[in-house]
Amino acid sequence: MKLPFKRFLVVCTGNICRSPMGEAYLRDRLAAGDDFIVGSAGIGALVGYPADDHAISVMQEKGLDITSHRAQQLTLALARNYDLLLVMDESHKKWIEENHPILRGRLYRFGHWLDAEVADPIGRPLEAFREARDLIERSADAWVQRLLSS
Repeated sequence: MKLPFKRFLVVCTGNICRSPMGEAYLRDRLAAGDDFIVGSAGIGALVGYPADDHAISVMQEKGLDITSHRAQQLTLALARNYDLLLVMDESHKKWIEENHPILRGRLYRFGHWLDAEVADPIGRPLEAFREARDLIERSADAWVQRLLSS
């Protein structure tokens, strides 16, 4: 089945925790075809930094490797390469709408289908990363289910 969207950019704040996890889950779930592009970025990215150690650890618990991830800043030029921008919370959506209003029609929360926002686990215990990871996993599954049934 042909999906209406093929290019997804997952967005959070620093691009070292939530969005790399979301990127990994979407990439994993959409791996059935080679037609998809999945990336991630941050509205205040720690450019060039690897994923947070806790994020790496909790993803390894699920068999997904994000050790090669490096953070990048969300720019209009980057965003224009994607069909959908999936943000972790409303603050990201608001920032993008204010700074790049042309992208409004491409913005959705990553947890849209679950009516959920993914809280930032940075600086919190490992369990907070597991909670974020599990919500991100359920959200990715919900997106893929909707996309595949389109």
